[in-house]
Amino acid sequence: MSKSAFANRLIDWYDRNKRDLPWRHTRDPYKIWLSEIILQQTRVAQGLPYYLAFAKRYSTVKKLAVAPQDEVLRLWQGLGYYSRARNLHACAKKVVDEHNGKFPETYEELLELPGIGSYTAAAIASFAFNTPVAVVDGNVFRVLARVFGIELDIASPAGKKFFFEKANELIHKEKPGVYNQAIMEFGALQCTPLNPMCKNCTLARMCVANQQNLQTQLPVKLNRTKVRTRYFYYWVVRNGQQLLLRKRASGDIWSGLYDFPLQEENKSLNTRQLSEKYGLTNIDRVSKEYKHILSHQKLVVRFIEITEVNTKLKKQMDTAGLNSYTKKQVEQLPKPVLISRYLQDVGYL
Repeated sequence: MSKSAFANRLIDWYDRNKRDLPWRHTRDPYKIWLSEIILQQTRVAQGLPYYLAFAKRYSTVKKLAVAPQDEVLRLWQGLGYYSRARNLHACAKKVVDEHNGKFPETYEELLELPGIGSYTAAAIASFAFNTPVAVVDGNVFRVLARVFGIELDIASPAGKKFFFEKANELIHKEKPGVYNQAIMEFGALQCTPLNPMCKNCTLARMCVANQQNLQTQLPVKLNRTKVRTRYFYYWVVRNGQQLLLRKRASGDIWSGLYDFPLQEENKSLNTRQLSEKYGLTNIDRVSKEYKHILSHQKLVVRFIEITEVNTKLKKQMDTAGLNSYTKKQVEQLPKPVLISRYLQDVGYL
C-alpha cells in the first residue's frame, strides 16, 4: 500500500467514526491548545468537562493570562499532573506579553512556549494553521509500530527520532490537520492497547502485527520507570472551625497546591510508633490509610488529628509557612484530590 493510500484510508475511517468533540469544530489556536494541554495523559471523557469549564471561564487567552494562579489551579483540581496547569498559565502570559495575545503560527515558534513540546506544537500547527507536521503521541506510536512492524523502543532517542521521521513521511500534505486527528483517533478507538479490533480494521491486510500476531508485543517500550512508595503523615490541627494549611513549594509533587504540615517517613508507622517518635500524648485520631497513585509514585498516607502542638512539632510548623483558613476559604483553595477526599470523609467539606 502506498503512503497516500495509507493516509486516505485513515481519513476515510475518521470521517465515518470520529467522535463529536468541541475542539474539532474550531480553528482557534487558543481552544486547540487548551484541549491539547488538558488531554495530555488524560482520557477524553475525564478531560471534556474541564475543557468546557476552562473555555467558559476564560474565553480568550488574555482572560486566562490575567487570572490568579490559585484560581487556575482550583479549576484544574482533580486532573492531576499540576505542572500542566502552571505551564498553561505561564504560556498564556507569554502569548499575551510577547505575541500580543496571538499564538505563533509556526511549529518552531510554538516550541518556545512554556509547556509545549513537539507533540503539542505539531497539533496546534496542523489543526489551527494546516501546517504539514506530524503529531506523535502514544496512539500514533502504536498504530505505526503495529502496521509497519517497527520493533524499535519508543522510549529510546533513536526510536523517537525514527517514529517522528516515519510519521512525517506518511502525513497527508493537503490535509495534515485532518490526517493527524485521524491517526490519533484510530489509535484511540480502533487500534487500542488491549484487544484491538483487527477483524474489521481498514488497515488489516497491510498490518504486520495483524499478519504475524504481534499486537501484544508492539509497540516496544523497554524503559519503564520504577514506581516508588512514599509514606506521608499529615498533622491536622484545628483552631475552632479553622484549619492550618500551607502552600506547597516547587520541587516536588503538587507544587502550588495547599495541604497540611507533613512528615515523610521511609516506612509505615502505627499510632504507637508515631506517638513515641514525636512525643505525642494528645492524638485525637489517626485516619485510615489512604493510598494515592501518581504516575511514578505510590503514596501511603495517614492524617493525624491533634488539638495541641508540642515543642517538637511547633518548630516544624513554624518553618512550614502555615496559615489559618476558614471552612469557606479551604473550599476555595486549590488542593490535591487526596486532601479533598480526607476532608470530605471527616465531614469538613
